Amino acid sequence: MRVLERLERLYGIGGGLGANRPFASPEEDEAHEVAKGWLRDAGLAIEVDPDGNLIGSKCERADVWTGSHLDTVPRGGRFDGALGVAAAIEAVERVGRGSVVVFRGEEVGCIGSRARAARGPLPSAFVELHIEQGQRLAAAGAPLGVVTAIAGIARGDLVVEGQAGHAGTTPMKGRDDALCKAAELVLRVRDTAASIEGAVATVGRVEVEPGAANVIPSRVTLALDARAPDLSRFERLIAALGLEPTYRVEPVEMAPALRAVLLEELAAKGLPQVELASGAGHDAGILAAAGVPSAMLFVRSLAGGVSHSPDELSAPEDVALAVEVLTAAVARLTD
Repeated sequence: MRVLERLERLYGIGGGLGANRPFASPEEDEAHEVAKGWLRDAGLAIEVDPDGNLIGSKCERADVWTGSHLDTVPRGGRFDGALGVAAAIEAVERVGRGSVVVFRGEEVGCIGSRARAARGPLPSAFVELHIEQGQRLAAAGAPLGVVTAIAGIARGDLVVEGQAGHAGTTPMKGRDDALCKAAELVLRVRDTAASIEGAVATVGRVEVEPGAANVIPSRVTLALDARAPDLSRFERLIAALGLEPTYRVEPVEMAPALRAVLLEELAAKGLPQVELASGAGHDAGILAAAGVPSAMLFVRSLAGGVSHSPDELSAPEDVALAVEVLTAAVARLTD
């Protein structure tokens, strides 16, 4: 399959373990040049906007976009972002209408799509194909799924205070150990997120002061990431965690009309019509927040749903189905 061959071509850029095409690197630039060649081969007119986003268009219904990104995290997988680009080129070439977009810097805060959303012009519709990066489709026995919404993300620090003391001479009874209290807080974070359906929360970094093995910790800072798929649950989660976010991105719903198109195409192929929220951010979320009707089609992840890893995996037959559904959706949206 040509899409899989193109994924291997992109995966080989840069060398080393996994995919290594970080934002603003020569490797990301090379990947864009490779994609530019495929766009030319597909007969598309090519534009590179001031922020480096690559757009290949057919003259008919160029206002309907599909695509994704080509930058990666260090030692990333072969499917993340790249699948959405390769599949988009295939779909637009087959249909002969619409546009392919290749955004810059998705892995570092969706830099390219944010810049485009701020400056325009923007499409009348956007559909992004992406691997799920999780286990829900595999658990449901479904090769594909339609995204309902992209979760809101709140990040900030939780600070726990205690009292420093000598580790050898201070009795256990009566200690005010900030790290022990922080450990209890981490478990409360876990339990709080578990009590709100669809929510997740993660303590990903712990800073202990004064940070010596022979001193009772006096202060602990926990870096917290909290996510939920709609505004109501998002606000509940933030409040329950006592978080004052220093970074906050609102949840965003995918367009019902575009979701319906994707669901109908799944039904037409006799596939389960599974809907699910995305816990990860995507370029589609940025465009949706800017008022562009947007939708996402997820492809089942295998290998336990691992992503951002060389072990990232989707089955060739699932990828083929995804390309067919994306192609049918682009055909309908550009008709």
